This record gives sequence, structure tokens and C-alpha cells, in this order.
Amino acid sequence: MDKILKKSADFEAVSGPVVTIVMDGVGIAPKNAGNAVHLADTPTLDMLMEKYPVRPLKAHGTAVGLPSDDDMGNSEVGHNALGAGQVFAQGAKLVSNSIESGKMFTSSTWQELVGNVKDNGSVLHFIGLFSDGNVHSHIDHLKAMVSQAKTEGVAKVRIHILLDGRDVGETSALDYIEPFEAFLAELRCAEFDVMIASGGGRMQITMDRYEANWKMVEEGWKTHVLGIGRQFASAKEAVVTYREETKVIDQDLPAFVIAKDGEPVGTINDGDSVIFFNFRGDRAIEISKTFDSESFDKFDRVRYPKVMYAGMLEYDGDAHIPSKFLVNPPEITNTMGEYLADMGINQAAISETQKYGHVTYFWNGNRSGKFSEELETYIEVPSDVVPFEQRPWMKCAEITDKLIDLIKSGEYKYIRVNFPNGDMVGHTGSLEATKISMAALDLQLARILPVIDSVKGVALITADHGNADEMYEIDKKTGEPKRSKSGEAKAKTSHTLNPVPCIFYDNFYADKYTVKESDSFGLANLAATTVNLLGYDAPDMWCESMIEKK
Repeated sequence: MDKILKKSADFEAVSGPVVTIVMDGVGIAPKNAGNAVHLADTPTLDMLMEKYPVRPLKAHGTAVGLPSDDDMGNSEVGHNALGAGQVFAQGAKLVSNSIESGKMFTSSTWQELVGNVKDNGSVLHFIGLFSDGNVHSHIDHLKAMVSQAKTEGVAKVRIHILLDGRDVGETSALDYIEPFEAFLAELRCAEFDVMIASGGGRMQITMDRYEANWKMVEEGWKTHVLGIGRQFASAKEAVVTYREETKVIDQDLPAFVIAKDGEPVGTINDGDSVIFFNFRGDRAIEISKTFDSESFDKFDRVRYPKVMYAGMLEYDGDAHIPSKFLVNPPEITNTMGEYLADMGINQAAISETQKYGHVTYFWNGNRSGKFSEELETYIEVPSDVVPFEQRPWMKCAEITDKLIDLIKSGEYKYIRVNFPNGDMVGHTGSLEATKISMAALDLQLARILPVIDSVKGVALITADHGNADEMYEIDKKTGEPKRSKSGEAKAKTSHTLNPVPCIFYDNFYADKYTVKESDSFGLANLAATTVNLLGYDAPDMWCESMIEKK
């Protein structure tokens, strides 16, 4: 591509590397009883927030390409914005627009899926996250497709629901199931047989990511496809029963199969069509591979039905997963990684498995692979397959070991790293575990900063969205945690709408530039800031830099 980046007349390149440190899930929130970031022992982060320039960055809603500012950000769109330096319309908005315009239903893929079941007298199946969290999916998209299927003469539909409790309230499943059952009852008639067929918690079945735990996908396959599992008369019965027995939140509820007279009502068979209706890619790729791949070898599928399968989006544009999809993904171009590679700048990216794809695939605009094999180094530290609250430090120390080696090597002018602790542990709803995760992260910052100083580098310490900053549901009137009838604070497992910090850790060059004062900066402003520190002017299509020459 054209070398649009050019040496800057205003900014002199820093001597050492510029290091972007993403504290995943660490937002800025009031210092209340549910703020694990505030409550944790974090002397290094406290010092940074007090002594160095800090700017709040918008990390949700329209600032990251989502439909409205009521939509919480997530790691995928956050890393897209961080890496692209621009704001692109994202999955939820793309799908909503496609449905509203009718474009989805005139697409060749939709017509093939519907035509297949009508020609074969077979079943149209929907699988996906069952909520309005608008992070992986939205229940309104599902309802629109089910309604359209009836309109187009599909005779039989089965729906396989993955309970949320992560992007929405932790025990809100029935708030979605009961109205949805009423919605189906209105559609159901002699010519249209529609019902929920199976389900389970999103962290128990189907929605694994980055191949961290294929057992989850195997359990989902057995549940949705084979109809193997504990049987219930309805999804509501399954949720109520499991809650009483297990005492776990929605995301951890076991798998269930809806049955009538002892037989599953919705196994997936030859000739059927299947739509995975999540629009976000990370937790959709593995189940898509399981349906799409003839040579699949991750587990024994027992039975591999010949179905027509499609995702809501193409979840991996380079590997073309899945082979069929309903809505085209955003075309993210002119990313920072591409420009730096084009300019011959050595880069490194590192995280553990849980967020490795974020500092590579999502950072590079939903692009697999490197822009330059010669100039780029990607390092993945394998994540532990254990509940995150049981090991809340995760792999932060191992990540730091390798990061320090990268910094000391002198080979890289730009390095990006993601520490998943605040997000992954925050999602468990455990305040105490999340406080530990933050303390563990703080210890790593204390290790990293002196090494950056030793090579006269600069660190931009930020996050992709909030999570650990609100571990309890907050009463908007009082600003205090909501409480149950028993007086216990209600845990919050979802991301937040709070801004995230951007800390300018620079002990050598800060006298050469000014950090602008603004409350309008978002994650996308980081790219131009970074290339300025590297001694380049940013491309015109990027969001403005947060620094200016003194």
C-alpha cells in the first residue's frame, strides 16, 4: 500500500519503544463498594493516576461503532478502535441495518437456507446467545428472523438458546425466556411449528473461544445436534430446576434438552438449515468449524449431519469461517499495524490465549496473520483452563516475563500487550477475586515501568472497556449497590459504560509535547498519538492525536 505515514516536523521519535499496555476491563468509576479497581491494593496504578497525565477515553457506544451510547463496549470493538485509529460501524449495527432494510432476507444465503428446508421438508434451526446484551447477539435479531421464516413459508423452526448472565443481569434468563415463549405462542399455528429445543449457560456449552476449551463445544454439539442431555418440558423448567440445584448464575447453568414423551424435540439432522445468530466472532468460530468442516478432529461428533450452515457474519475473513454468512462484516482498512509494517517498523504483540486474538486479529481490523512476517512478532501465553475466580492472577506474570524480554531486546519500536485479568475475572461476579486480579496486575506494572525507563521508552497505559470498576449493579438514584431482599449486593458480571484511562507514562520526552485537554477522546485517538510519539504524522483518516508539540 502507499506509504502515507511520513516523518513528522513536529514530533521527534522517542529513543526507546512505545508500549501500549491494555488493562482489559479496567474502567474509571466512582469509588464505591463495588469498584474492584478502587478497592484493590494497587499502589503502582494509584501513583500513575496521580503523577502522570491521564485522559479518560470513551470505550462504548458510538465511540466504538455501536448503535447508541446505551450500548456497552467490548474487547473486540475496543481493540478494533485501538488498532484502526478510526471508528467503523460494528456487528450489532450492521445486522440491525441489514434487517431493517430487508437486505438480509433478500441475500442469497438467507434464500438458500430457507429454500433448503422448504425443498426438503426439514427444520430451520437457530443457535445463539439469548439476550439483548448487544455484545455477541440481540434477541430482536432472532425474533425478526423467526418471524420472517414464518412469512416465507418455513414449516418448522427450532431454537437453541445460550443463556447469558454476563452481558446482562446474572440471573435474568427468565426475563428473556418468558416473553419469548409468549412471542412464539403468537406465531405458532398449524402451518408453523416453532419452539425452543435446547440450551445451557454460555460458559458451559458451545461458546468457547481461541480453542481454550473444546469440551464446551463438544457439550454444545451433544446438546443441540444430538439431543443428548438432561430432559425438561420447557426452558423455564430447566432454569428454575438448575438454579435450585446448583445455585449458579445463568452463564454457568448446565445444558438442557427439551423433550416430549421422552424424545428430544429438536435434534439437528440431514437436510436441515442452521443459523448461528451471534454477530461477534470470537465465540462463534469453533462451533462454526464443527458444523462446516468435513475433516474436523477436535472431538468425536458421533453423527455429522449434512446441513446448510451459516453464521450471522463471517467470523474470520481470512480463513472464511463460516463458508456462508448473512451479513458482510465491516471492512476495516488502514490500521496502525499495517502502516507501521509498511514503514518498516518492528512491532510485537503479546497476551495470553484469552485475549491473544484481540491484540492480533481484532487489533489488525479482523485480519488473521501478520502484515509482515519479518517485522512482526506475536506471542501467545497459553491460558489455564480453570475458572478464573480460582486463579485470578491468570498469566499476568508470565506475560510480563516475555514483555520484559521484548523491551530489553531493543528490536521493537512498538509493542502492545493485553492483560486479561480485570475483564475475565470481573465477568465471574466475584468481587474478592477481581480485587486479587487487579493487585496481581499492579505488581506487573511495577515490574514493567523500570524496564521501560531503562531503555528510555514510553508507555500508554489504557483499557478497552470497563468491567472490574463495577462489580455490583448500581442504583442510579443513590449511586450505591443494589441489594437483594436479604441485603446482599447484587453482582454485576457485564461490561460497563464507564470511560477508561489513558495514562501517559513518559519520564524523558514529556517536555516536548502537551497532552490535550478533552473529554471527547475515545479509544481510536490512541493510534495517532502512538505514531506521533514514534516520530510520524498520522494519516488524515485517523482520529486526532491526543498530543501536540509545545
